[in-house]
Amino acid sequence: MPSASRTLLWYLLAGTRGGPNRIRILEELRVHPNNAHQLSAQLGIDYRTIRHHLGLLERNGLVYRPVGRGYAAPYELAPDVEVRFEEIRAIRNGTGSGRRATARTPASEAGRMGT
Repeated sequence: MPSASRTLLWYLLAGTRGGPNRIRILEELRVHPNNAHQLSAQLGIDYRTIRHHLGLLERNGLVYRPVGRGYAAPYELAPDVEVRFEEIRAIRNGTGSGRRATARTPASEAGRMGT
């Protein structure tokens, strides 16, 4: 299972509209394994939306299903995600170090100065 890079983690959790729901899913899975139906009920999010987010998280190595791909198979956090949960919290709180400063160029400086 590949480790999620910092950039990928930032993109999945803060760089897209679904990021806040993905963080909620990860936080719930940190408490204990759940299947999609359980997550839907616990988080009050549509089942199909939960499945979509779980699919993205699974494809990118943040969650996995240790007992197979059956209908009610529970999801768990990938081991390296548990270790990086403070980084996930920082992204949730807007204090993550994944934000990149925009490079300043003479053209951008001129536009910023109104010239």
